[in-house]
Amino acid sequence: MPLRASALPLRAYLFLTITALSWGANAVAGKLAVGHISPMMLTSVRWGLALMILLTFTLPQLRRDRQTIRANLPLLVAYGMVGFAFFNILLYSALEFTTAINVAIEQAGMPMVIFLANFLLFRIRARPAQVAGFALTVAGVAITASGGSLARLLALELNRGDALMLLAVFCYGGYTVALRYKPKLHWQSMITVMAASAFATSLPFTAFEIARDSVIWPDATGWTVAAFTAVFPSLVAQVMFIKGNELIGSNRAGIFINLVPIFGTLLSVMILGEMLEVYHVVALGLVLGGIWLAERRG
Repeated sequence: MPLRASALPLRAYLFLTITALSWGANAVAGKLAVGHISPMMLTSVRWGLALMILLTFTLPQLRRDRQTIRANLPLLVAYGMVGFAFFNILLYSALEFTTAINVAIEQAGMPMVIFLANFLLFRIRARPAQVAGFALTVAGVAITASGGSLARLLALELNRGDALMLLAVFCYGGYTVALRYKPKLHWQSMITVMAASAFATSLPFTAFEIARDSVIWPDATGWTVAAFTAVFPSLVAQVMFIKGNELIGSNRAGIFINLVPIFGTLLSVMILGEMLEVYHVVALGLVLGGIWLAERRG
């Protein structure tokens, strides 16, 4: 029985919140991975494991969809390369040159990239409430990233890492907007082809990491982190994000990306034992308020 129109946004909110929670947990997993598995190796193992998991149950659907896959293969491969592989490669590389503060603030620019791309390419205007909601969420992320200190926020300086992170933001923003062109394809087939593309794309980068002798081969902790990222950030989150985009569109779905650093902060408190400060609570209120404001006129 089809869902009523009024139920669709609620379902999208659930999907997108699960997405943000999974990606926030990925940040914590990345901290736990330090010293146990190197960044490019983690990317390859993550998508390799995700692909293996998918192939255990998606082969029948892949066979049924083979004609549609063949007709849209370049687009599906591009989705996997840009949205799955390049974004993570650039993010991990950026953290070698810049701070987590810079990366968190720059990641909050994704909704604006989505707004601008939708306007320039499709003349889809962002409503004033969406722009105001975006501003509130960015303020919340900025407070979280700067530790509630205006002085730290104003002291930020751009460097090579910031440039890489900006490229990552454009990659995922572009991927999100491009999802409007995705073919009518079962999610199992779509995510499997995209995971295969991400895995293949990551291999040359891992080979380069090995060649320059900077690789850290996974130990028990590294394998555990890789398995977690393969299931939740790689599979659960990506499927939920695609479905959320289908239901409410990329402009509205993009706002939920700003929940990622908030969830990352809260999970860091619970898992890593970091202190929860007053500014964390204020930032969470701003982000949630921004999402509500943007959706109020959605």
